[in-house]
Amino acid sequence: MTARVAKAALLASLPPEWAEDLMPAIRNAVAASRRKVVVLDDDPTGTQTVHGVPVLTEWPVEALRAELADELQAFFILTNSRSLPPPAAGALNRAVARNLLAASKQTGRGFVVVSRSDSTLRGHFPAETDALGEVLGPFDGVLLAPFFEAGGRHTIADIHYLAEGDWLTPVAETQFARDATFGYRNSNLRAWVEEKSNGRIRADAVVSIPIEALRRGGPARVCESLMRLGGGCVCVVNVASGRDLLVFVLGLLQAEAMGKRFLYRTGASFAAARAGIAPRPPLERAELNLPVSGGGLVMVGSYVPTSSGQLRQLLASGGTVNVEVNARAVLSKDSLKAEIARAGEALRAALGDGRDTVLYTTREVVSGSDALESLSICRRVSEGLIEILEHVAARPRYLLAKGGITSSDVATKALRVRRAMVLGQILPGVPLWRLGQESRWPGLIYVSFPGNLGGPDALLETVRKLAVNK
Repeated sequence: MTARVAKAALLASLPPEWAEDLMPAIRNAVAASRRKVVVLDDDPTGTQTVHGVPVLTEWPVEALRAELADELQAFFILTNSRSLPPPAAGALNRAVARNLLAASKQTGRGFVVVSRSDSTLRGHFPAETDALGEVLGPFDGVLLAPFFEAGGRHTIADIHYLAEGDWLTPVAETQFARDATFGYRNSNLRAWVEEKSNGRIRADAVVSIPIEALRRGGPARVCESLMRLGGGCVCVVNVASGRDLLVFVLGLLQAEAMGKRFLYRTGASFAAARAGIAPRPPLERAELNLPVSGGGLVMVGSYVPTSSGQLRQLLASGGTVNVEVNARAVLSKDSLKAEIARAGEALRAALGDGRDTVLYTTREVVSGSDALESLSICRRVSEGLIEILEHVAARPRYLLAKGGITSSDVATKALRVRRAMVLGQILPGVPLWRLGQESRWPGLIYVSFPGNLGGPDALLETVRKLAVNK
């Protein structure tokens, strides 16, 4: 067990950050490489650091060929693999990788792959990187970089931390490590790799690039360290700030220019940096061309304490019609149909009256006897929410989905999205899409709100920011 530490004291103990802004050099190196950054996102929230790039929910060769052929620096593929059992997640990653190879041969455009997953370490590792390596390898190394600045996720001395107020808490001591499906015991990423690989990859075989190397040696030191990697080893990347990440990425690009090949398993911040996408300010309502009337729809399936606290604030505000869905009723064959009909009618009536409406599941956590059964329960509840949404005829002003599985299922099943454009973020780390013409409601503004992000009033703040300007 690793104790939490004072954030200011730990950050102050580190060497000063690299002084030079390296984003211009990264953009030049990205352009020179001619390799497109392809982000395989295991839930829709990984677009939380980018803007002006597309996200696909399907991956036929012809669609990948079109994305590789344009001049945008990156695109995302929403796999939603976090909602699948490990064998299925591995098979999906292999299928995407094979299609990418075929599209690359047809276009002559090279690519690099970011396996983007949760910055609080929930996901199918190493099953997904193993699967990608089978098709796209061999790689000199798998780079593990879960840093996510907007969410306060920092890696220092191989310990991955979550910022909570003035403190940095090792992630294994947080609520996320107790996840019914993806729980873990170790905050030290070397030990975490051994744990998640069931001992196949020993902690002492995991390489590490310390922050001191980034801050004192800069990109040249990073490049030198990466040039020594080989055999597909796992390498932990210590990053405490956005400037640290840019130093690492430029050194990485230099190593790749000299022939090294890496697979990336990362949080959302890395994807933007590796593609040379600089941050932009949060979007304002005036930039979104929202309808001037009608009700917005908020759907909350995520049950992590962060989501539940934010939901309580929103419900208590008094500005929304609130429709609760009994999760146990949805899980029972005897009551499923009646519960969906009841909630669907309430939702239809509220949106038909032009009211901002919240559709949410009961906050009781319903878990199974093991991780796979718990995952199956999450999927069945999410499927119930999607069926309820089918009762709605009126197009909402916008749609916000809270939680990874919920937001993926809403996008792909209820809204039938195949391609959307990421416009930016409505709050730091909260991505906003404009849906494509093929979707159920073309041009709809869609907010994919991570379950584990934001303070107590973040959901309420988002709804108020998107409200009709009276």
